Amino acid sequence: MRLLALGLILSLLASFVLAYEIEDQITYPAPSGETSVLRIISTADRPAFEPILTAFQAQNPGLTIHYTITGTSDVMQAIEAERAPFDLVISSAMDLQTKLANDGFAQPYRSAATDALPPWAKWRDQLFAFTMERAVLVLSTSDFPTLPATREGLIATLRNAPSQFRGRVGTYDIARSGFGYLMATQDSRHSDSFWRLAEVMGSLDARLYRSSGDMIRAVASGELALAYNVLGSYAATQISPSGDIRIVELSDHVNVMLRTALIPTWAQNPGSARAMIDFLTTLKTQPSITSASGLPPIDAGALSANPALRPVRLGPGLLVFLDRLKRDTFLRNWHSAVSRE
Repeated sequence: MRLLALGLILSLLASFVLAYEIEDQITYPAPSGETSVLRIISTADRPAFEPILTAFQAQNPGLTIHYTITGTSDVMQAIEAERAPFDLVISSAMDLQTKLANDGFAQPYRSAATDALPPWAKWRDQLFAFTMERAVLVLSTSDFPTLPATREGLIATLRNAPSQFRGRVGTYDIARSGFGYLMATQDSRHSDSFWRLAEVMGSLDARLYRSSGDMIRAVASGELALAYNVLGSYAATQISPSGDIRIVELSDHVNVMLRTALIPTWAQNPGSARAMIDFLTTLKTQPSITSASGLPPIDAGALSANPALRPVRLGPGLLVFLDRLKRDTFLRNWHSAVSRE
């Protein structure tokens, strides 16, 4: 009996440890008599994704949509470790999505809509990009009367006024945010100044966050003077153009994240998931929806118009920094710089 009780306790503890954290759950009932249910797990905030969901549902009035919001690392936990019963997985962490597809968790799909995507916006007919979102600075002009143009300029500004910026610089906690980790590793590839900037932020007791939304709100409230590597799409919808908060794209390089979708191999409603992927990959043809959501669609022309834009490419190269040894080394160096421990 004791062994049985102990086994039950250990089982419950294991379930607790595995459980992914849910930030929000919304159900959109079918407008006209439910015929099927689509279950989506996503990192996209409700205000950004709701216009897309309601537009898709208007074309599919018999569909009920269950939309679960969680963090990038929690999406990985839900699918890889728990095989949670979702039909569609949407995430801003391209490397983690690539790993799921590479490890056999995604089923293939091909259609005229996916064929029309640029080659860099899809992988193996299993992973499909539908937005191009820039990582930007969000800052207060009262703290930055002259806006920094490059990372070197930002470093100089922060170093020259430590008392003004101490405790008022925010960035991602890359150990807890999959998107934050992706942006940090990409920065390290593109810029020699990345580690110096990390050290400067560490010397100023940088504050660490799990989401862009929290950082944007902290700048808007005056709690932060600067937030680094924030999703520009979220910032654009939350910041008043008449206020003193600005979005800055640094001219040395701008990381461009591709938000992606995949269909798990065990999806119970793959038909609706495929229809949603087709809908997402054609958002550029539906400007009213993208305007309402604030999520910029795939646009190959934008890359040629601005040479500073550096899209993160889908493919096996994204798996390099997911190697356990490389990840542990990167996180250790980052903590040493930013947390100064």
